Amino acid sequence: MNARHAISVTINGQVYAREVEARLLLSDFLRHELGLSGTHVGCEHGVCGACTVMFDGQPVRSCLMLAVQANGHALLTVEGLAADPNQLHPLQQAFRDAHGLQCGFCTPGFLMTLVPFLAENPNPTEPEVREAISGNLCRCTGYQHIVDAVLLAAQRGNLGAASRELD
Repeated sequence: MNARHAISVTINGQVYAREVEARLLLSDFLRHELGLSGTHVGCEHGVCGACTVMFDGQPVRSCLMLAVQANGHALLTVEGLAADPNQLHPLQQAFRDAHGLQCGFCTPGFLMTLVPFLAENPNPTEPEVREAISGNLCRCTGYQHIVDAVLLAAQRGNLGAASRELD
């Protein structure tokens, strides 16, 4: 018999209380229990970065965490990135404008990695952007357009004002 554990976690500003198995991955909890399918699962080993979410303001790989570990914490997923659901976050808009995505599978992980990066470094250089995205894999773009999108977003500014609270 699999024991279930009560958890309460704030995700995108909304509190969710659920009972989960101890072995349930945070990525599976987000996708299958809550329907937040923007968090993608690529490798299930924490290598590709597609499952990156913000955990108390820091980017983490949700495929490497258990849902019970999120108890009492605040998460931000790509669904909660824009303050208004009818408008893109400035970084999302820059990805669109600079063609920083193709199939889109890796995009949520890149966005959730780059939002805190840009909050800490609002005027990055190209080498700094490349370093920031070095833990995320993309099979389509070759990364140049992603780098261009990040630099465009930084140039446009107002990244912090449009984001929801990160923790």
